[in-house]
Amino acid sequence: MIVLALALAGAFGAVARFAVDSYVKSKLRTSSFPWATVGINISGSLLLGFLAGLVLFDGGSADLQTVVGTGLCGGYTTFSTASFETVRLIQTGKHVAALSNAVSTVVLSIGACAAGFALAGAI
Repeated sequence: MIVLALALAGAFGAVARFAVDSYVKSKLRTSSFPWATVGINISGSLLLGFLAGLVLFDGGSADLQTVVGTGLCGGYTTFSTASFETVRLIQTGKHVAALSNAVSTVVLSIGACAAGFALAGAI
């Protein structure tokens, strides 16, 4: 049963990523910077940190962490797209934007995960 729940959560996360990405891109049509992917990875990392904190600090369900963390967050966040978008920025000569994308994605996603973890510990 956990595998089915994991698959459904992953599918939902992928659809949510598509919806958020489409919405942000429709609002920022003139920007070549991948704001949608950065935002998706940061918000997914925040949720994953919060879930991990709940499991660690409050004895939350490890199954919930698997389904929502691995499934939903895994389907929602996307390191591969962030990598691809960074390469495309380099290929189009936007080296500063590429470096900004790579660094901001990693640093802000880690910070968001830490913030989610801390938030769960404070509850």
